[in-house]
Amino acid sequence: MTAAIPADLKPLLHTLRAAWLRQRPCVQQREDDLRRLRAALKPRLDEMARAIAADFGHRSQDESRIADGMSVLSAIDHLLRQLHRWVRPRHAAAGWKLWPARAQLRPTPLGVVGVISPWNYPVTLALVPLATAIAAGNHVLLKPSEHTPRTSAFLADLLASVFPADRVTVVQGGADVAAAVSALPLDHLVFTGSTATGRKVMAAAAEHLVPLTLELGGKSPAIVCAGYPLPRAAARLATGKFFNAGQTCIAPDYVLVDSARQRELVQALQEQVRARYGDFSRADDYTRIINEGQYRRLQGYLAQARERGCAVIALAQVDPARAERERLLVPTVVLDPPPDLDLMTEEIFGPILPVCAYRALDAALDQIVARDRPLALYPFSDDRRTIEHILGRVVAGGVTVNDTLLHFAADGLPFGGVGASGMGAYHGRAGFDGMSKLLPVLWQSRWAVTDLLRPPYARTAGLLRMLLR
Repeated sequence: MTAAIPADLKPLLHTLRAAWLRQRPCVQQREDDLRRLRAALKPRLDEMARAIAADFGHRSQDESRIADGMSVLSAIDHLLRQLHRWVRPRHAAAGWKLWPARAQLRPTPLGVVGVISPWNYPVTLALVPLATAIAAGNHVLLKPSEHTPRTSAFLADLLASVFPADRVTVVQGGADVAAAVSALPLDHLVFTGSTATGRKVMAAAAEHLVPLTLELGGKSPAIVCAGYPLPRAAARLATGKFFNAGQTCIAPDYVLVDSARQRELVQALQEQVRARYGDFSRADDYTRIINEGQYRRLQGYLAQARERGCAVIALAQVDPARAERERLLVPTVVLDPPPDLDLMTEEIFGPILPVCAYRALDAALDQIVARDRPLALYPFSDDRRTIEHILGRVVAGGVTVNDTLLHFAADGLPFGGVGASGMGAYHGRAGFDGMSKLLPVLWQSRWAVTDLLRPPYARTAGLLRMLLR
């Protein structure tokens, strides 16, 4: 079913596209736009962090500076360093049969790129694809999340101070507005969110055959192999899972650990929580759950696990009334949940970590490959052959070996999913190429062999025999 498009969105798209058609942004304009965006954001990082914290109820301002400040600045810096190289025509082989023709690929802007961004990293996941689209020479229509209204207002004000409205436009509103944006005849659409919503976005975009970059989610596993130091594994798992209270699309969703060390890993995780957050009397560095609906969903997962007899281990203790009041869900481990539990069928998106024991590595890998392909994979082993074995079995959107999350921060690596966890990629050159048309161009010479391939073919029988060898 095609979503109805609000009357005010069509003129916005027309304005953006008409301005792009009048004057495509040249490389100098793109660089100037990126520099001005960086210059506008950097002095407002504290304001940004306060807006995000207000939307979450409480979010560590340092986490916001790292995840929503540093990430954007780093991405812009990378785009600025590489842009002159990326925009150049790229040599391609024409093949000897077309000699002396030459071929190239010319990165060409698409037009108007739509960006529908989520609430969990509301600045990074809006501005990194936006900056990439700008670098590729496009205009942008941004729809930020309605679940972070203060941050969305901050983004609208920030971008209005940098870009004219016919180059970048921000539209705010609820799910109906997001659905309407996904139904517009855009030249490309970037959506970050759940797999279920991604299916709806893809169906809506299909009406106008709009090409998509879908960054979705899923069950991203970590595998702690026998012999890998547990204190190091626990430290890095704690960072990946408890940063932003687990509200991260590439957070480890469950951990597989050799059965002899399952309890030891839980103890090491508990020590990490104590070292990072103390007794949670203040918990200034610990982020709260974004809203009541998400908090209730996560509590429901834990209640179901308890009903099924699973060991549910809170890694810290807080007053239940305070927890309810603040939407404070402490890091929690669930041991060996059955595969049909919601914890093991749905993306958790919170600070709950199933820890599952395995007896043989291949049995653990069988569990992973039986599921949809994950957005991220985190194998922990100091044995190169073991890592290669895992990489040879599991197809994932991205991998960090012996750590978590960090492949997202690597400027030279594309970020994207595979299968149910997404399609396409952005970050760096992959994003630039994805938001461009790599236009194939063949340059023919004044004289060419192909001029001989015309009737009467009897005159060129020898040439045809040579070409058909």
